[in-house]
Amino acid sequence: MKRFLVVTVLLAIAAALWAANELNASLQVPENGRVILVKPGTSMIALASELGDDQVLLSPYLWQWYARITGKAEAIQAGEYELTTGMTSLTLLDRLVEGRVKYYGITVFEGWTAADLLLALRRNPYVTQTLPGDVPVWSLLADLGTRLDLPYPHGEGLFYPDTYRFSRGTTDVALLKQAAAVQMLELADAWERRVPDPLLESPYDLLILASIIERETAVDDERDEVAGVFMRRLRRRMRLQTDPTVIYGLGAEYTGNLTRIHLNTDTPYNTYTRRGLPPTPISLPARASLRAAGLPAAGKALFFVAVGDGSGRHRFSETLEEHNQAVAAYLKQLRLR
Repeated sequence: MKRFLVVTVLLAIAAALWAANELNASLQVPENGRVILVKPGTSMIALASELGDDQVLLSPYLWQWYARITGKAEAIQAGEYELTTGMTSLTLLDRLVEGRVKYYGITVFEGWTAADLLLALRRNPYVTQTLPGDVPVWSLLADLGTRLDLPYPHGEGLFYPDTYRFSRGTTDVALLKQAAAVQMLELADAWERRVPDPLLESPYDLLILASIIERETAVDDERDEVAGVFMRRLRRRMRLQTDPTVIYGLGAEYTGNLTRIHLNTDTPYNTYTRRGLPPTPISLPARASLRAAGLPAAGKALFFVAVGDGSGRHRFSETLEEHNQAVAAYLKQLRLR
């Protein structure tokens, strides 16, 4: 009897050591990793069987048995998981229980339009589409803010340019709301920091001006100068005469060539034919442009034009004569390049 007990204990110890060794052994994962998808309602038996058939798990029955006796089998969460070399059966189980799913990223670039963002979301294979997909993205903008319960009905300008991480299956609306929440905070901060000016009656006016600044220059130390030019023009009731607003008003009709006919054709966004700010933003402005809109640089310049040397910088002028000379220099620089 004693001998039997000793053998039994030794066998139990051997089995425990074997089980521990198996559970702590590395998974069979390619060097470039592997992704598995755990669908809602997937049972531990089915998951273990699938990973065993794919030779990811060397001991699938042991894995599911361990998960059951530890109470983790019922706690695994659906989602997409990334398997990496060196990961063990135990670390995989912990990852499934904790819901540490694989994340993707989508970058919203400064100066994009909301239509650009909608198109990027529509083309992303990991985003679940809930917005109407059978209509052009431009046509979704008019009431996009309303759809998302935002304070402004039109969707343009309401989303902050940044990189957002998300898991497979995240909806387009969820990502839009995330980007909008950031933009609303940045807009409130810029409004709080501004130098009060009756020309900008509301945060939305500031957002519109910032969106124009974002499209006019990518040089950070010029943004407040551009803002200063536009504010002085507004104060003098001069038309802003900024090409990006005209281009935005053309929408999908713009093919990359802005003509004099376009400049002379009246639309709500044509700042060559209409005074004041356009009715909505024209792009997605980031922090630098938002703050510049509220803190325009002092000065007398009323005009600016690109230098044309590839730096992205502009030449600012106080008079039309100086501006015409700067335009001539710009055209000459283009011919030289």
